[in-house]
Amino acid sequence: MAENGIKYAKSFKEQFTVRGMIAGIIGSAVITTSSMYVALKMGALPWPTIFVAVASMAILKILGNTNINEINVTHTAMSAGGMVAGGVAFTIPGIYMLNPGATVTNLELFAVTFGGVAMGLIFTALVRKYFVVSQALPYPMGIAAAETLIAGDEGGKKAVLLGVTMAVVAVFVFVRDWLKLIPGAIFAPGLLAKGIPFGVWVAPMAVAIGYIIGPLFTGVWFLGALIGFFGVNMAGVSMGFFADLPSADAFRQSLGIGVMVGTGIGILIKGILPKAKEIYGPIFSKDLAKGGFINLRWTPIAFVLVAFVLTFVLHMGILASIITILGVWMTTSMSAQIVGQTGINPMEIFGIIVLLVAKFATSIGQLEAFFVAGVVAVACGLVGDVMNDFKSGYILKSDPKAQWFAEAIGGFVGAVVSVVVLMVMVKAYGAMGADTALPAPQAAAVAAMVGGIPDMTGFIIGLIAGAVLYIVNVPVMTLGIGIYLPMFITLTVALGGAIRLIVNLVAPDFAKKDTGTIIAAGLLGGEGITGVIIAIVMVFMGLTAV
Repeated sequence: MAENGIKYAKSFKEQFTVRGMIAGIIGSAVITTSSMYVALKMGALPWPTIFVAVASMAILKILGNTNINEINVTHTAMSAGGMVAGGVAFTIPGIYMLNPGATVTNLELFAVTFGGVAMGLIFTALVRKYFVVSQALPYPMGIAAAETLIAGDEGGKKAVLLGVTMAVVAVFVFVRDWLKLIPGAIFAPGLLAKGIPFGVWVAPMAVAIGYIIGPLFTGVWFLGALIGFFGVNMAGVSMGFFADLPSADAFRQSLGIGVMVGTGIGILIKGILPKAKEIYGPIFSKDLAKGGFINLRWTPIAFVLVAFVLTFVLHMGILASIITILGVWMTTSMSAQIVGQTGINPMEIFGIIVLLVAKFATSIGQLEAFFVAGVVAVACGLVGDVMNDFKSGYILKSDPKAQWFAEAIGGFVGAVVSVVVLMVMVKAYGAMGADTALPAPQAAAVAAMVGGIPDMTGFIIGLIAGAVLYIVNVPVMTLGIGIYLPMFITLTVALGGAIRLIVNLVAPDFAKKDTGTIIAAGLLGGEGITGVIIAIVMVFMGLTAV
């Protein structure tokens, strides 16, 4: 059968092809590179699903004689690395924030990423049927990708638009970050002189993030910024609740972290525990070996190997390793649930939840605590991301077994590339955290859990508020990020959300065709890839970014 010039395939061999996996490997490396940069710079990581769907379609249509399922399987491989990068970027940089001179071996970093990917693959196989088929959760980005492929991209217009956008943004980033002819941010001089960074960030990718996640979650993000900037920092100091701006800022950051962690607890209480029997019951049945679409008889051996790596390579100890594995078991389901409902994956929050349990039950050190969070975040990132691709596959009737093998290839490529890019960025930029070129706010939240929360009262208030608001159906997923991040970053993101709102109202046909999403994907990819290339050049030239 063919639709808009693209055929549907029936056999595994027609879907899982050598050329598709070569394209998937290259695509996964590119997406992982871009995602690491965006996550470290922005503290947010929108789904690469539309980007990879268009890229896969363009490449395979050029090669000829493709089918819609081969494209779907290929973009599953491409996208897998992106959220592996997110899991790393949202946790591991906290090590360098707490201890700038910390030494983490490449073996340890690879153990974190490979362990997370391995468990992500296992739990993808275990929960896919429940969330994608039985529950039929919407997975909005997965549906959008399927619709993009069904449309067929006649004439390759979307691919051309994607490429042109990336090229234009690449030139812009070169002029801004290398030639230094464009400022990275523009602040109000009067407020900046008083230590108040009110302004806008000159970053196309921030606008793109706001456009992609849409006006609702961008609006909540902006509300968080208003609470943090005006409510805590400005009003809190002027009304005497805080002695000075630094103490108010410590409360603001702790409040934002608390809201993010509380949201994760809300997901657990509302979305997972009441349905635990439905989700996990089949795992203990005699059909476990069948796994729905892949033989899972090898999973006990895989868990033993992962436990060995966590215990002896990452020096976490056997109890912390067991807690991590059990934590991944639960949090990957949380990830699949929240992604299916909202399209947002707070993977670092899931890492924090398991990290807190491990710290309470064991005596693990600071470094090992970050490893716990990293393994969990990588696994949750991978599972949450790939569920969008499995949703596309379910709509397009792709072979889920072919998609799973593609996920494995793309995930392990992402595991390698994310570590390499992180090391490059550490060497190029030197420092990470607030008031640096790489704020990595999610990793800062993890660091606060490991090294000590700046203001415990603010954290507890945020924790309770985040959990309660989520349970009563308030779309609170981005509120904590808005409270935590500086206002100038949020203003740029809010601009993207406002543009999306205007487009939806004024040009609904434009929005329906996903043209704006393609442009936004180009903004993200262009800035992300160019930023990493500049960092690599700086490393080779012995320069330090400022």
